[in-house]
Amino acid sequence: MSALPLSSAVLLKSAADRVRSARPELAAGLDLSSTQALRAVRAGLHGARTAPADEALAVVVIGRLDLPRWVRETCAFALALDRGRREAWRRSFTRTVYLAGSPSNLRERFAFEHVAGDDSMAWAGPAPGAEMATLRRLLKAFEAADELTAQRPATVTVPGRADARTPVHRELYIATARVSVTAALVHVNHLLAEAVLDGLIGPGDRLTLRFVPRLAGLCAQLAMLRVDTDVHRPDELQAYAGLTTEV
Repeated sequence: MSALPLSSAVLLKSAADRVRSARPELAAGLDLSSTQALRAVRAGLHGARTAPADEALAVVVIGRLDLPRWVRETCAFALALDRGRREAWRRSFTRTVYLAGSPSNLRERFAFEHVAGDDSMAWAGPAPGAEMATLRRLLKAFEAADELTAQRPATVTVPGRADARTPVHRELYIATARVSVTAALVHVNHLLAEAVLDGLIGPGDRLTLRFVPRLAGLCAQLAMLRVDTDVHRPDELQAYAGLTTEV
């Protein structure tokens, strides 16, 4: 299989398509023709001092981080959402906040939508920001500024019973070079959540995590990309995570 050319045009199309998918009613009137224009659009959508009344965000409380388990549980959380919450979260670009804390110490005070089996992580929302304010004031942001280190491949099975379709096996590529652990969580969360909402990830699917310095030049066919501004070259885009077609 030949390497997939992740050209600037491919990255721009992927990023622009995400805006069109989340906010189709706005897309026709937006300039998504260049990286600079896309950055301006994002600033306009996310830069308001007060969040839109219909914005929905999810909150993840992390006590202990194990990346393969986090991938599995992130998919389980997204799969359990009802249609209304899915649509609201998608319109808010699957916005998610990461907090450091012990879920077991918080379960009596807060109603979590999903809790990992070992109590290492818990998810709340998606809901309007005002409903999350108390939890966010109580806990500090989860911060892990160290660069994500390459790990051995790991395969996880998405929880749930596969009723609608036959489970598939995909590979999840995660970029590590100059990407912090916190940034990796942000990028992979967006990709996983939106893949679930699009039906690319379902119950019973197997995901093999593969860590690479960069996604450019991969010998893989990608079904979805997570693209964002290159923090070191703000006029360029970078692919931070990719989900393959069936393998």
